[in-house]
Amino acid sequence: MTFEGNKDEAERCIEIAQNAFAAGNYEKAERFLMKSERMYPTARAKDLLTVVRAAIPTGSAPKRTPPSSPSEDVRRRKTPAPQPEKREYSPEQLEAVRRINTKCKDYYEILGVSKEATDSDIKKAYKKLALQLHPDKNHAPGAAEAFKAIGNAAGVLTDPEKRKQYDVRGEEPAHTPHTHHQYYARGFESDLTAEELFNMFFGHTGNFTAFSAGGPTVYRRRAREPEQRENHAGLIQLLPIVVLILLSMMSGFFISEPVYSLTPSSKYPVPRETVTLKVPYYVKDNFHTDYQGSLRRLEMAIEEEYIVSLRHACQRERNYRDSLAWKARNFGDASQYAEANRMRMPSCEKLNKYQR
Repeated sequence: MTFEGNKDEAERCIEIAQNAFAAGNYEKAERFLMKSERMYPTARAKDLLTVVRAAIPTGSAPKRTPPSSPSEDVRRRKTPAPQPEKREYSPEQLEAVRRINTKCKDYYEILGVSKEATDSDIKKAYKKLALQLHPDKNHAPGAAEAFKAIGNAAGVLTDPEKRKQYDVRGEEPAHTPHTHHQYYARGFESDLTAEELFNMFFGHTGNFTAFSAGGPTVYRRRAREPEQRENHAGLIQLLPIVVLILLSMMSGFFISEPVYSLTPSSKYPVPRETVTLKVPYYVKDNFHTDYQGSLRRLEMAIEEEYIVSLRHACQRERNYRDSLAWKARNFGDASQYAEANRMRMPSCEKLNKYQR
């Protein structure tokens, strides 16, 4: 992922690389050109990198400036060059990153859930992917970008108001070839960063952290920054609590009346029924103009609530019938016992009809 603000820094890296190349320090020139490419890819940096690599003698070490003294040269030969940290990853980790970065077209597909998924389904899918894609665990190329993508998707889809707007306005392409796979549909960004969302779901366990150095976010183990951990540990541990308090306070401003009712009233006078189970429900006069959400998901919730209420009512009817039969049996009243067994249970009858 590139940012326009990195362009000037990338140009400075190219200038440093040119000076290093002129001085014969090919290794430094190559390093700064690669850095420039990561920050803001340009044809100029790519061409210079080709020239620098071609100038490096095959099978020999990169040319450096001569040592200031023979003793310094001896010390350099005896001191082994530091080996770069090898970042290993499995084919499964790489495939998971590629699926997010190249194949997904909307937030639902990113999380691998259907458009009828409940809030619980979305959170469960996010948790599974977050543990799989967190850059501290997954070192495959593009893991940080994929981690941000699932965070943004979960942040939008777990926010009822944003999800409703997202469903109504339709999915815009989550990434295009010109944006280097930025998973931010226009107007549908999460209010929290990927790390903040991760901490809200998992708590701040101390196993992961993130810090930024003016460019893209760089992930490192917290243990590598002990001083920073000591200075900010208390504040960071309080952050999830503060965020939850703020969200709870804000939610009070957005509490709205139910969209429907299972019983008619002056506020809900318009009768309707669900398409699948033909469950009757009632809405307001302005339902057709004001409700912008998914009707199918709404009716699924109505049917679920209706079935649950029938189960409770059926259980009460059975308990009442059983208590009458038990009294009749204990008192030896055969007629009362037969009457108890003949008692109709309308809620149970309706429930059996829907469960066929």
